[in-house]
Amino acid sequence: MNTITHHINGKATLASSRQHDIYNPATGEKVACVSLASASEVENAITIAKAAFADWSQTTPLSRARILFKFKALVEDKREELAAVITEQHGKVHEDALGEITRGLEVIEFACGIPSALKGEYTEQVGREIDAWSTNQPLGVVAGITPFNFPAMVPMWMWPVAIACGNTVVMKPSEKNPTATMLMAEWMKECGLPDGVLNVVNGDKEAVDVLLTHKEIQAISFVGSTPIAEYIYSTAAAHGKRVQALGGAKNHMIVMPDANIDGAVSALTGAAYGSAGERCMAISVAIAVGDIADELVAKLAEKAKGLKIGDGSNKGLDMGPLITEEHLAKVKGYVAKGVEEGATLVVDGRDIKIDSNKNGYFMGGCLFDHVTTDMVIHKEEIFGPVLCVVRVPDYASAVKIINEHEYGNGTTIFTRSGGIAKQFTHDVQVGMVGVNVPIPVPMAFHSFGGWKRSLFGANHIHGPEGVKFYTKRKAVTARWPEGDLGAEFSIPTMK
Repeated sequence: MNTITHHINGKATLASSRQHDIYNPATGEKVACVSLASASEVENAITIAKAAFADWSQTTPLSRARILFKFKALVEDKREELAAVITEQHGKVHEDALGEITRGLEVIEFACGIPSALKGEYTEQVGREIDAWSTNQPLGVVAGITPFNFPAMVPMWMWPVAIACGNTVVMKPSEKNPTATMLMAEWMKECGLPDGVLNVVNGDKEAVDVLLTHKEIQAISFVGSTPIAEYIYSTAAAHGKRVQALGGAKNHMIVMPDANIDGAVSALTGAAYGSAGERCMAISVAIAVGDIADELVAKLAEKAKGLKIGDGSNKGLDMGPLITEEHLAKVKGYVAKGVEEGATLVVDGRDIKIDSNKNGYFMGGCLFDHVTTDMVIHKEEIFGPVLCVVRVPDYASAVKIINEHEYGNGTTIFTRSGGIAKQFTHDVQVGMVGVNVPIPVPMAFHSFGGWKRSLFGANHIHGPEGVKFYTKRKAVTARWPEGDLGAEFSIPTMK
């Protein structure tokens, strides 16, 4: 049985005393075990990263970018290998795994432009014979803690920008599927990254707590559930660290009466059931405005019943399994709760059978109608293939539902009206907004992040916000006078 250890100082380490089993969600079979780092092992990784920072921070931005260029080419060459690992340990279908890699590579492409992104500002003659300029300098050792649902993409939202800015990094991937992050660290070494710049420690809360409290960690980036994001933020911030902690979501799609109904149904189906709903940007609530609801629900039901579900390593499927047996039970529990609360379960996917994978953690698409905002299935993040339909009489009622929800990660509207769309983008209190776009994930040269309890901290992730997060600004004011200018006892002003 393969034992996954840690990648510290450019090489694999010995196995830790504690371990966690890793399963293929499609088969239910144990495929590996991963070492869970002790506090001392994490501290060692931080010490090594600190030592590497001295040289790495003095490396030119262009040299850092050239390593990332090599990595991009290597991943493009090995994308099938990386996708296979994602599918085996996460369960998402092969095509979705490839898409995840592409979205991660877009951040690599952005980070390759770091020489331009790091440029400061210069003002000549800000005062008489005085020049002023600003620079962006790295922080030191930073840490990333990533979720199971995007084992390649989310890490690539963090470490490439961090190291491009001159920092050294300690990554802690999900213990459910850590191999993708381990592979990327090994491949970066092949591309010429110096030892100690990118380290990976596998572990659980013991490892995380060291990262949150250790005096040498300057910043923490996290993606996961809201309760954990809040814990990450409050603990790390209390220890003086910068924090960007992206939490949970309950993303709504408004379907207006004038929308292209077939286009909206297709978009909703993919956005709700893709990756078995295990996406922070999944659309989990459709708000049907006016008299479009009956037709919308009928067509959604037809699509949900026709989903092609199975082992994601087989090509051409729509949906794979959920990540663990425990999570499958939790999602089924939400469906039972929705029925108990009085919602209409139009499509029940709880008892789906995959003959070739009887022990896999499979669940079919579920569709609820007549959901109300006081129901648990509307209030909480289910993180599974469950779509809720809420019926409202008008646009204002739809926006009110979104704005009153505790989460504010992503949302979208389907309409043919430019006026309504423009009004929606202004009115809605959500961080990422789409118009006739089912999953409005910003490109890498913008930044990703929600509002309200979907984000703790001031900065969004990757893009320009990522550069800002991983650097500190230094302002310099200088002059070279000829002789003694005398003492000035009032506050300096520029003339």
